[in-house]
Amino acid sequence: MTRGVTILGATGSVGRNALAVIESLPERFHVVGLTARANAALLLQFIERFRPRVVAVLDEKQARVVESRCPKGTRVLGGEEGVCSVAAVPEADVVVSAIVGAAGLHPVLAAIKQGKTIALANKEPLVMAGGIITALARKHGATLLPVDSEHSAIFQCLHGNAGQKIHRIILTASGGPFYSKDAEALEDVTPEQALDHPTWNMGAKISVDSATLMNKGLEVIEAHWLFGVEIEKIEVVVHPASVIHSMVEFIDGSIIAQMSRSDMRLPIQYALTYPERVESRVKRLNLTEVSPLEFFPPSFEKFPCLRLAFEAARSGGTMPTVLNAANEVAVEEFLQRRLRFSDIPGVIEHVMGEHASVTDPTLEEVMAADHRARESVRSGQRSCQ
Repeated sequence: MTRGVTILGATGSVGRNALAVIESLPERFHVVGLTARANAALLLQFIERFRPRVVAVLDEKQARVVESRCPKGTRVLGGEEGVCSVAAVPEADVVVSAIVGAAGLHPVLAAIKQGKTIALANKEPLVMAGGIITALARKHGATLLPVDSEHSAIFQCLHGNAGQKIHRIILTASGGPFYSKDAEALEDVTPEQALDHPTWNMGAKISVDSATLMNKGLEVIEAHWLFGVEIEKIEVVVHPASVIHSMVEFIDGSIIAQMSRSDMRLPIQYALTYPERVESRVKRLNLTEVSPLEFFPPSFEKFPCLRLAFEAARSGGTMPTVLNAANEVAVEEFLQRRLRFSDIPGVIEHVMGEHASVTDPTLEEVMAADHRARESVRSGQRSCQ
């Protein structure tokens, strides 16, 4: 019997790769549900190909477009409530959570409440509400499996080492497109330059986060919640070749690393088939052909977003929520050419400085902090125009 899979954010980069993995393993998986933000045309193609029971489109207008053209046998829902309903659909054994940004929080919570196995590709829910999510997962018996290449690597390094004491987790970063540039060169960065990632093919928001190293900062917070490791035991190193996806050092000095090609299909497939490993269509890594395995310390001065993420993580409470919200809006402002690339960290730091963090927040307090941070960035931008 094949396992049912729902994909939240099916039209994005991770969602498309997840569908490719499912298509390559028809004897193991079938698609139960799909969601999209607004890409009705691509979603309709996926409906025709995979015949899910139910789909949802966040944009209500585009949901009606999909409904009017949808083949019989697939139910169409709209809005956030519809997306959450698809996340909780009973027939799904695994939910791949690939919605970018804070929009993924409530669908993840809906899946957790149904005790699902969740292949977690979007880091923002854990950044915003890590304590709430992990406690709820324990309560409902839900399983969180990492899909980010770095967290999948750590998960694989820890597998079989239960009870072994961790000295540190080492998250590797490609460095993005600007690692080798000096600070002055970052003043006039365009969105096109920021989106030109040297290693990974990702969506716009994640590509900009990679260019500022905020993506790695968010991953630090995510790793803290996923693996129960103190922030002080999580380190970031720049590894431009992106061959080693992350490492774990144990107290005896042994370091275990996970290596593979930079292809999201590998961590997605591992999460879907866990605890098994099965054949993959991804080209195998030839060690004699890879670049030298070099590692460098990140520059907190040139990439202050990484520093801000560590500060938010150490502060805890609602401060990571504020960091994430301010960053999401600042990145959008940059992509719309209303904010300079070099101004992104300053905007985030200002909003964090205004915020009085709430310890052990409720979900309502998390959402309130998220809303205030977004409004603070937007009002600040309006006053500068």
